[in-house]
This record gives sequence, C-alpha cells and structure tokens, in this order.
Amino acid sequence: MQGDIESFLLYLATERGLSTNYQLSTRASLERFAQWAASRGFDSVANVAPPLLSEFLIFEKKRGLTSTSIKLEAVALRIFFRFLTTRHRIPSDPAEKLPLPRLPQTLPQPLSQPDMAKLVAAPTGETPLEVRDRALLELLYACGLRIAEACSIRLENLDEEGGVIRVTGKGNKTRMIPIGRAALEALKFYLTNARPKLVSPKTGGEIFISVRGHALTPARIWQLVRYYAKAAGIEESIHPHQLRHSFATHLLAGGADLRIIQEMLGHASIATTQIYTQVDRGQLKSVHKKFHPRG
Repeated sequence: MQGDIESFLLYLATERGLSTNYQLSTRASLERFAQWAASRGFDSVANVAPPLLSEFLIFEKKRGLTSTSIKLEAVALRIFFRFLTTRHRIPSDPAEKLPLPRLPQTLPQPLSQPDMAKLVAAPTGETPLEVRDRALLELLYACGLRIAEACSIRLENLDEEGGVIRVTGKGNKTRMIPIGRAALEALKFYLTNARPKLVSPKTGGEIFISVRGHALTPARIWQLVRYYAKAAGIEESIHPHQLRHSFATHLLAGGADLRIIQEMLGHASIATTQIYTQVDRGQLKSVHKKFHPRG
C-alpha cells in the first residue's frame, strides 16, 4: 500500500499543485490507515472494502480524534481511492460512499471596525521592523490574505501604479486584489525606507522579510498579530485569519457584492463565501436587540 500512497502524493504535487502542508496532512492520514489496515492483515489496496474504511474511522473516533480530524481523514481516503480507481489499480472504489462526519458550523469571528483600526495603527515606531509590521497588518486587512500568501508575496507581484497585487493561493490559483490607499501608502513607505535596511546577501524576492533578511514565516506573523493586538488594548485572543474574516465582513457590511468578495478571497465556491452573510445577519440581530425598545 505504501507504493500506492507515494504515487498518489506525487500526483498531488505535480498534477494538482497542492500545497506542501496539504500533502503532509494527506500523507499522515493515509499512512495511519495503512498501518492500521496492515495490523489487521490488509496490506494491499486490492483487499480494502467499504466496511474496513468505516471501521477505521470508528477506531479513530474512539482514539479521541475530533470530528474535524476524522473528516479530513475520510476526505483523504476518498480522494486516494478515487485516484486508484481512475488509474485502474483497483476495479471499484471502496470509499465512494464513505460518509463524512457532520461538523457544527462555526461562524468566523471578525474584529469590529474600531478594533481593526486600532490594530493596524498599533506599530507606531519608525524602526525598519515597525514600519514593516504596519505595512504587513495593513495589507493583511486590505486584501484579506491568508498567512501563507502574505509570506510568499514577492516584489514582482506588486503593481504600485495600478494599485493591485497578484496573489497565488490554494491550488496555485492566481488572483488580483486591489490594495487600497492606506495599505499602498504603508507598503510603499516600507519598501522605500525599511526593507532595504533588512536585506542580506541571502534575501530573496519576498516582500516581507525578517531582521536577518529571510522571508517571514507563518509562525512569526502569528506572533506579530498577537503582539500588536495586545499593544492596541484588544482583550480577546486574536489570530491572523481574523483579519481575513474582518476584510470580508466589513466589505459585505459596506454593500460589496458577494461574488466580488469571493473573487478577492480566492474561494473556489460561492458557498464558502456565503458564511459571511450569516455573520452580517448575526450583527444585525445584535444591533436590533441592543437598540430596539422591544428587542
């Protein structure tokens, strides 16, 4: 079974262009299944039947995995066996009707517009790192970027004259996003006055670099967002993805079309973007309850 897993992962990397993190997650799920199946005498994909897959997911649930983790494993099994079927490694797909666990729908938690304004204004100093951090926070909010996207954006992706930036997201899909006046000004100031002071002989083309001249990592961006949230006096625990949620929610509240928001977020399906309409509805209910005399 291990050889089939390796072939499948090569397909994900070369033909589907999926991220390294996705490949690692899928590898972990499939290798857990392969080890579990081998311990029960099933060491070939040809011997796998639907009951075995269901039994594995039940085992994972008893082991303490959350519904989210079990769903990821079920999806990995589904696409793995679909791949094997299309490549004629097995005659039929045992995972075709494998049920996916239902997940409780959790709404995104955006920051309020006043809190968002305080957060992006938190880096007040003029050191190269503080100038960088101001530009980073402005861009995350102005463009609704994922953390990995912010880490990988390069100098050639920025069109200063057009006021847009080219972003490569999930599945290597590229999209163009308007930057906005405030973020563009912060970015220009950083690129002119701060980034040159951080450059080292090993510096690449990434826009956001560390004190040693290396590209910023997702972990570092997490640290920076939390640090500046605390500095801004925002009491709740903040994570970088909330800036993306805030971008979408505030656009929607301002009257932006959902399809346009979908395009800027890089969502493959409008259904993913529609969750923000529920957030906005929730805010409307909250306002009604607070201010209506019979709310």
